[in-house]
Amino acid sequence: MNDRYLYRAKRIDNDEWTYGYLYGIWERKYILWGMTNNVPDMTEVEPSTICQCTGLRDKNGKLIWENDIVAYYFGKTCAPICFGSYQSCFDNTKTEHVGFYVNWNDKCNYRKDLGYWINMIEADVVGNIFDNTELLEVGE
Repeated sequence: MNDRYLYRAKRIDNDEWTYGYLYGIWERKYILWGMTNNVPDMTEVEPSTICQCTGLRDKNGKLIWENDIVAYYFGKTCAPICFGSYQSCFDNTKTEHVGFYVNWNDKCNYRKDLGYWINMIEADVVGNIFDNTELLEVGE
């Protein structure tokens, strides 16, 4: 599997995380992870917990997902990974970027591009917004 095409979400039957490809039938969403006797192995998931893989890994080799929480230890600040449009704090124009970014709170004037935090600063993934909401209060 190519990591950047993977998704994860919580199963509706037991609230555990499952990983694989995303598939949808009307409002229902499923994660597929293989085949058994030409029948797809899949489980229904809670749509509000669906997270796409960024294709990047943190300094410990752990895959980074949308809605993961990254810690910057020098500032003792945590922030979630998001996908969408954002403006870097270093842009003095109205340049808008689109992609995965670190959504620092308004009190921080940190740059938002995820690649910088993973490749240059070696930030850690310390949890996710569904299981570790208390981490977002760190450094506020």
